[in-house]
Amino acid sequence: MIFGLAPNGSDADDIRMAYIVTRNTRFYVVAYDGIDPLTGRERRRWHPAGASRTDAEAIAATLDAAASPPPDASTRSLTVGRFLTEQWMPRRRTQLRATTAHRYEWMIDNYINPRIGDVHLRGLRVEHVDRLYHDLLTTGSRTGGELASKTVYDVHVIMRSSLGDASRHSLVESNAALMAQAPRAQPRARCGPETWTAGQLRQYLANAAHLRLYPALHVAATTGMRRGELAGLRWGDWQPDTHRISIARSRQVVGGQSVEVPVKTRTSRRCIDLDPTTETILGCWRRLQRRHSHPVDLGDPIFTNAAGCAVHPESISQLFDRHLARTDIPRIRFHDLRHTHASLLVAAGTPIKVVSERLGHAHPGFTMATYQHLIPGMSATAALDFANMIATAPHDGGR
Repeated sequence: MIFGLAPNGSDADDIRMAYIVTRNTRFYVVAYDGIDPLTGRERRRWHPAGASRTDAEAIAATLDAAASPPPDASTRSLTVGRFLTEQWMPRRRTQLRATTAHRYEWMIDNYINPRIGDVHLRGLRVEHVDRLYHDLLTTGSRTGGELASKTVYDVHVIMRSSLGDASRHSLVESNAALMAQAPRAQPRARCGPETWTAGQLRQYLANAAHLRLYPALHVAATTGMRRGELAGLRWGDWQPDTHRISIARSRQVVGGQSVEVPVKTRTSRRCIDLDPTTETILGCWRRLQRRHSHPVDLGDPIFTNAAGCAVHPESISQLFDRHLARTDIPRIRFHDLRHTHASLLVAAGTPIKVVSERLGHAHPGFTMATYQHLIPGMSATAALDFANMIATAPHDGGR
C-alpha cells in the first residue's frame, strides 16, 4: 500500500514529497532523489521505518523539510500590510473594475492595515482574523461605533482572496480566513418607499422641469438607466431615425474622480426604445447645448456641466436629492427611479422579458424576483381572478 504518492507529471514541489509504502506490515519512506544523469529517470531512495506508522510519518516529515528550501529573509519579515499593498493589490488591480479596485484599496488602508497590517504574514493566525472582524463589527465605523455586517463581510472577501493567493505562492501554510468566523452579509434595512406611483413620478418631473439638467432626470425616469450609464451617454448613442438609444459605456466615481469604464455586464450593453416626449426633450437639449457653444458631435457627451464637460455622476444624483427635499413627495434614492420605471411597467402588464431587456438584466427571472414584490395588490388581484374563474366555470358532468 502506498500513502502520499506524487503522481507522474506533477510539479517539482510534488515530486520532492516523501511518501509511505507498506510491505508485509513494515513501513518504508520513499523520497525523491533527483534525476539519474545516465538514464534520465527519477531516482528514489527507500528509508526503512519499522512497524510504526507514526515513525514513518515523522521520517517523511523530516525528509520533506530537508528538501524544501527555507524561506528567505524577505519572506520571513513580510507583513500583512506590505503583502496586501505591495504584492496582492498590484496583481488584482489588473483583474478588477476600477471602482472595485479602489474600494478594495480603501478598505485595506482603513480597515485591515490599521489593525493587523503589522502582523507578520507567516505568523497570521485565525485569532488575528477573528479579532479583526470583531473589532470592525463593534468599533469599526468612522465615529467609533458599529460597522455594518455587510461591510465586514466585504473585508472578509478581501482577506479570503488575498490569503488564498498567499497560500498558492507558499507565503503562508494555510488560509486563516477560511477558518475564521465571517459575519453574514445582512441586507441593509430600507426606510420609506422604494418606488413612486405614476402620479408621484409625474409630479416630481413637472416640478423639476425648470432645472438645467432636467433632461437627464427625465431620461433616467423613462428608461430605467443606471446613473453611470446616463452620465456615459454620447450623442452618437442616440439614433433618432430608429427612436432608440444605446448603452455602451458608464461613468463611475473612482477616488472622487469621474472615470469612463465599460458597462457593468455583457447584458448591460443594450438598446432602449424612446418615447416621442423623451426624444423631443433630447432634441431641445441639443439645441440648447449648441447655443452655449458646447460640442454636440457624435463622440461628445450628451449630459454636460456648465463648462461643457461630461457631467459628474454624483452631480446628477445630488441634483435629484436637492430638488426632492424641496417637495412633499416621499423620499427615495436616485437609483429608485430605476426601480420605479420597472415596477410601473410590470404593473401595467408589460412582459417581464421586455422589462428585463430595458434594464439590461442577465435573466428575466432576476427582474421578476427583484421588482414584482414592489407592486401592491397584484397577489390580491390574482386571488380574485382565480376565484372568479372557478365560480363562472361550467359544470363538466360527473364522469
